[in-house]
Amino acid sequence: MSTPISALQALLAQPQQVVITTHHKPDADALGSSLAWAGYLKQRGHHVTVVAPSDYPAFLNWMEGNDEVVIYEKRQNDAQVRDLFHRADVICCLDFSCLNRINELGDYVRSSPAVKVLVDHHQQPENFADISFSQPKAAATAEMIFEIIRDLGDQDLITKEMGECLYAGIMTDTGSFRHPSTSRNVHLIIAELLKVNIDLSAVHRRIYDSHSEIRLRFLGYVLKDKLVVNRKYNTAYIAISQEELREYQSKTGDTEGLVNYALSIEGIVFAAVFIDRGVAVKISFRSVGDFSVSDFSRRHFDGGGHHNASGGISYQTLDETVDRFLSILPEYQEQLTGAPLAVAPPVA
Repeated sequence: MSTPISALQALLAQPQQVVITTHHKPDADALGSSLAWAGYLKQRGHHVTVVAPSDYPAFLNWMEGNDEVVIYEKRQNDAQVRDLFHRADVICCLDFSCLNRINELGDYVRSSPAVKVLVDHHQQPENFADISFSQPKAAATAEMIFEIIRDLGDQDLITKEMGECLYAGIMTDTGSFRHPSTSRNVHLIIAELLKVNIDLSAVHRRIYDSHSEIRLRFLGYVLKDKLVVNRKYNTAYIAISQEELREYQSKTGDTEGLVNYALSIEGIVFAAVFIDRGVAVKISFRSVGDFSVSDFSRRHFDGGGHHNASGGISYQTLDETVDRFLSILPEYQEQLTGAPLAVAPPVA
């Protein structure tokens, strides 16, 4: 019986038409792993196109290969993108576990005759791939991409530029190496990437120190006026309306990381950010310790992800979504506070 790595090695033995895609609103791990994988495959003689289902933050534009990424826009390039997926020999799906995470592109992947390859570290993957690398305990998809290239015997093909893409993915998905997922293996991989002279400080600066003035003013407004702390349930949350996004000229990536400010408050176990995007309210959840936001979001907000970091969605209004969230918290009182649920006295 062949292993995923041997199956992938056989698949890539001859030049292929490859499409790489990743999740909606790609972050540093999604884009970094995709572009590093694309760089590797191109060196192996494959014809590669990276297709993103949406735009992504400008602070990722430095990554090598960014200028060749095809960003899907239904009204402008639907036919082009549909044709790319239909003609592909191989479709690589990176950093998402379910096809609904790539919106309309999910149907294109599902209907394509191409061999599908999944590389992902999220929980409960959908069974759509022919070759699957699924490691929920991995810190980042970029970590897995490094290991796959190494296990294919081609670590020497990792360039400085590819290494910086991989480092960006690992750095951000580990919270700058603070999250429990930061394993010994993660540090060993970074040590290997340092051999190709990646610039750690430059990558950090490009991602975390390249904000616009208005984005910082938006952050100040959010922390001053929108942060709500609920000590009863050791929970903090932020809810942002479409009007507020417009007032501060919010761009893709401007709300990224807000949930971590809520979680950073002493004593807070559970944090959430609700962003009204018009067609839906997008939600980010974070937690510390044993409280699983993956289970919480999957059960209540059609989401999923990691134990301490997940996302969700709501098709109610922003206010209705927040009210629903608050109404659910009493169910989790013991998990969030250690105090058992209050039991009403019997009716006399």
